[in-house]
Amino acid sequence: MAQQASVNVNDPGLITLVNKLQDVFATVGVQNPIDLPQIVVVGSQSSGKSSVLENIVGRDFLPRGTGIVTRRPLVLQLVNRPAPARANGAPKEEAEMQSSDSAANVDEWGEFLHIPGQKFHDFNKIRDEIVKETDAKTGRNQGISPLPIGLRIYSPNVLTLTLVDLPGITRVPVGDQPKDIERQIKDMILKHITKSNSIILAVTAANTDLANSDGLKMAREVDPEGQRTIGVLTKIDLMDQGTDVVDILAGRIIPLRLGYVPVVNRGQRDIDSKKAISAALEHEKRFFEEHRAYRNKHTYCGTPYLARKLNMILMMHIKQTLPEIKARISSSLQKYTAELSSLGDSLLGNSANIVLNIITEFCNEYRTVLEGNNQEISSIELSGGARISFVFHELYANGVKAIDPFDYVKDIDIRTYLYNSSGSSPALFVGTTAFELIVKQQIKRLEDPSLKCVSLVYDELVRILTQLLQKQLFRRYPSLKEKFHQVVIAFFKKAMSPTNKLVTDLVAMEACYVNTGHPDFLNGHRAMAIVHDRHNASKPVQVDPKTGKPLPGGRDSPNPQSLESTPEGFFQSFFASKNKKKMAAMEPPPATLKASGTLSERETIEVEVIKLLISSYYNIVRRTMIDMVPKAIMLNLVQLTKEEMQRELLENLYKSDELEALLKESDYTIRRRKECQQMVESLSRASEIVNTVG
Repeated sequence: MAQQASVNVNDPGLITLVNKLQDVFATVGVQNPIDLPQIVVVGSQSSGKSSVLENIVGRDFLPRGTGIVTRRPLVLQLVNRPAPARANGAPKEEAEMQSSDSAANVDEWGEFLHIPGQKFHDFNKIRDEIVKETDAKTGRNQGISPLPIGLRIYSPNVLTLTLVDLPGITRVPVGDQPKDIERQIKDMILKHITKSNSIILAVTAANTDLANSDGLKMAREVDPEGQRTIGVLTKIDLMDQGTDVVDILAGRIIPLRLGYVPVVNRGQRDIDSKKAISAALEHEKRFFEEHRAYRNKHTYCGTPYLARKLNMILMMHIKQTLPEIKARISSSLQKYTAELSSLGDSLLGNSANIVLNIITEFCNEYRTVLEGNNQEISSIELSGGARISFVFHELYANGVKAIDPFDYVKDIDIRTYLYNSSGSSPALFVGTTAFELIVKQQIKRLEDPSLKCVSLVYDELVRILTQLLQKQLFRRYPSLKEKFHQVVIAFFKKAMSPTNKLVTDLVAMEACYVNTGHPDFLNGHRAMAIVHDRHNASKPVQVDPKTGKPLPGGRDSPNPQSLESTPEGFFQSFFASKNKKKMAAMEPPPATLKASGTLSERETIEVEVIKLLISSYYNIVRRTMIDMVPKAIMLNLVQLTKEEMQRELLENLYKSDELEALLKESDYTIRRRKECQQMVESLSRASEIVNTVG
């Protein structure tokens, strides 16, 4: 076997550190939250990826065959371990002839993360274990899985290095492979190489067009500038005679900052004939030393140089990213520790005390939200008590103000009220009966918006309840959350009944007694004066044609004869169609007497007076309701629930026979606590590891 131990191993400690971090996150069974530096190997199925890795290790250990052989990511950690001096001085060649497994490769062995502590000295058995573990997760149908296989190889002949081997890119499903196998493989590769801390090792066969390289194509998708991609050119010895890759190596075709390294692997015939990798490496060395295109640069070609270059690149990359890794580990540890704390301890303790504390905390938060003392006050939207204030002073107040008392009561209706309220004797003055009748009807219209206001405030209380039940504490105990919701909603509904009654009574009180002695009410004399002033202002002034001066009484003196000549007002429609002869016959009135479409001057004045009085009193009632209804709701609904919430919850929840059932944790909480515990454990160990580096 070719010895790479003569290579000066720079500082493998940094790579070993990253290996430990990978092990930490892999062994606890959680996804690695930290983007660790690693070298990801990508290429097509026929590019020679497996041969490159085996040449770097110096051993045959990867599965081979047709179709997709690598079906799970293989995290390959190479650890340089100098060979210890043997007491008996037996040459290694003799040791390799031993039949026992451990003696066959005393200085080299592999260990799998899924079988901790078991050493595989026979590399054929390493291959068998990779196949066995792959089939265990993917079956035998050539499917793939993103779950990685962790393999660490200790040898004096390797440089400390970490590589992630991914399935080769394929285009056409073969056999019983999934139809979307190409997309699955590309998604898996992209998931690994998209991470900014990944170095991409793009393997390409030199006897194909570089522009069509699957590995380089995928690398350029995530690294278009070629800043973290290194190219490996395989099958150099299979190129047509007279052709070479000098232009590619010089960066004149597709430039990469980390450059290209040409290698010569074993061919299929060599593999079938079990040609030793040591012989293959010797052949590779002679090829580059003797080839006219490469002999001047042969020290920068071949697998040993590739291993040294990858070792150097990875160490430099780790040095650059180590401060960021430390910061990410620290912030992630704080985050998961806080979440674990919020999930609480699985050991509950005294159930009664827990429920009592939850009830007390809930009631305090409920009061705080209503009073606006919440620590999480939003600057974006109204919440809690502020929304209730909006219901009172915007929605309800504007809703009441929008009610016009004359929407449904027209002038002709008011006139009919006036005649009906005067009975058999025509009224000499505007009667209060019609006024009270109309104004009471309009006051009753305030009941609907007032009850609607109660309903809106109820909705806001339910909204507050829903927000409080979204807290982590209630996600932990779904049964308790459901019971809280049930009890509080029932309490709200119980408080709704007296609240609705009080609001209804407020409206009934206003409709029951019309207080015409209210200091803000416009009395009848004042209303009459206002209407007369309006009418006088609208009449034309009669002027003496000789002097040009206004005649006395020119505005209001009616013509007595005109009053007698034609019937006016309410009965005009009845008598207008009858001549005097029929009038004299005194026919009985019709079954239905309705008002005519026009009002006499007197009726117009009376109607306007009534309307003035109605508007004046209705405005008084409207102001009263805008003031009193919110007070009633606050008293019987908001304030009551705020003060009596704790008593209500204690009566319904604090029962010894139900406490254990209420405190049964949700499956989500149990699962998430376990995940957080694993993450905190792994991050704590990772923090200890990175803190060993200054």
